Amino acid sequence: MSDSDIDGTRPVALHSSDLDETRLVLAEHFYSNFVDMLEPSESLDTRLRVTSLGPVTIGDVRFGTDLKVRLYELGAYHVDVILSGRLEWQQGGDEHRVATGTSGAVFQPVGDTVLHRWTGDCRLLAVKIDRSALETRLARMLDTPVGSPVPLSPQLDQSHGPGRTWTNMVRTLASDALGETHGLTRNPLLAEPLQEVLLRGLLLAGDHPYRERLATPGGPCPAPRAIRQAIDLLHSRPEQPITIARLADATGVSERALQAGFQRYVGLSPTAYLRQVRLDRAHDELRQAEPGRTTVAEVAHRWGFAHLGRFAGSYRARFGVTPSQTLDASA
Repeated sequence: MSDSDIDGTRPVALHSSDLDETRLVLAEHFYSNFVDMLEPSESLDTRLRVTSLGPVTIGDVRFGTDLKVRLYELGAYHVDVILSGRLEWQQGGDEHRVATGTSGAVFQPVGDTVLHRWTGDCRLLAVKIDRSALETRLARMLDTPVGSPVPLSPQLDQSHGPGRTWTNMVRTLASDALGETHGLTRNPLLAEPLQEVLLRGLLLAGDHPYRERLATPGGPCPAPRAIRQAIDLLHSRPEQPITIARLADATGVSERALQAGFQRYVGLSPTAYLRQVRLDRAHDELRQAEPGRTTVAEVAHRWGFAHLGRFAGSYRARFGVTPSQTLDASA
């Protein structure tokens, strides 16, 4: 490994045939992992360069042999831009997918992640994006709080259109930031604008429920004050029972107007948004809990879920794992 540190300006480099060293560096700069060689007769030839641009980490990665990589929850948004070869992957309960040079892979912060086969000829640019940074950027662009995580489409078209533009931008930034010479990406005056371009670009290039509003000529219209007030109320005490009628009374609009406003500006009904907030709070508590001292039932009831079966089903649909699996993993 090089003697430079990942400090936002200088890249870290690794060229190794050691599996343990490979795992350690991947965990340090990306995610905790378990790596299995699918072709034991082949030699590992890890070549990795990685650097950070504020909330964005970019790595140029290849292994030289077929691998299976288990990552569990990422905790961040992540895009793999495929330069060569192919990547077979799956996240949560979603279907098995394949990423190639024409279709990149987009990962959510939640849901167990498995790279079933990273082919020996696969080289990619791994783009890790801080979860709160992307969600905050989207909320500011829309002037409306947004659901978390943002349901980005699991695939990004690298062959044409906005996806190709964003991919080419990542390639250019990676080439400069990971190079040996001192390029403009390492200039402090450009660091923040480049981060902004990467975040905004992904939100404009990827498919998600908010994309149409972002693409509105003249920019997205800010959400009405009543919708923002209702969202603040739902976040302030999500464990408390609250009805559409109470929300309407508190914000001074009709129930019908409130429902329509949520669908237009948030993309969800008030009830669905509240359920999402409660699931996120329960998820955070289960991740930090001690299994011997906390039960799934206690957490579910604390966040307003009276029916354990429905809670477990909604939880698995959102996070790709059961509540008990999250609790056990926190041990």
